[in-house]
Amino acid sequence: MKTKLLMLSAVLSCAFAGNVMAMTKAEYNTHKDQITADYKVSRDKCSALKDNAKDICMSEAKGTEKIAKAELEAQYKPSAKHTRDVAMAKADAAYDTAKEKCDDLSGNAKDVCVKDAKAAHVKAKEDAKVAKVAADTSTNKTEKVMEAKKEASAEKNEANYKAAKERCDSLAGAAKDTCEKDAKAKYGM
Repeated sequence: MKTKLLMLSAVLSCAFAGNVMAMTKAEYNTHKDQITADYKVSRDKCSALKDNAKDICMSEAKGTEKIAKAELEAQYKPSAKHTRDVAMAKADAAYDTAKEKCDDLSGNAKDVCVKDAKAAHVKAKEDAKVAKVAADTSTNKTEKVMEAKKEASAEKNEANYKAAKERCDSLAGAAKDTCEKDAKAKYGM
């Protein structure tokens, strides 16, 4: 049993070590070509769909391609910037697809869906910004991180408030007023 665990540990160590090792230009180009080929296959599958289902499929295919390219770049040239770029690509892809999915709705439900998608996008972007600042190695890192977190919190609260306020629009009279008051209190607006 111990021998099997030791062998498994060795295999996994080698696998992880391979990911840490630098990627050659040829490997980079091969992976980049594979990403493009995968995108074309996904795009072609989308052509069989119709209406908004096709739009959603295309958005997912484009998002997957952008994320894969950002991850490849982060592997090829590891840096805090590229790590942030991966997080931003994921946020943008999720947002674009979520907006497409909202197109199936109408009226206030669609508006709420779009605002919720925007709030999630803002949260992901702000989290990526904070992570980039946290990866900084300068002397006043703590101050910068605290400032970035403060700004991120304000941006997230504003986006969440807009989404909550949009939900209130489906109400009327006193219920709407109470809903808006509660949203302002919850998100500090």
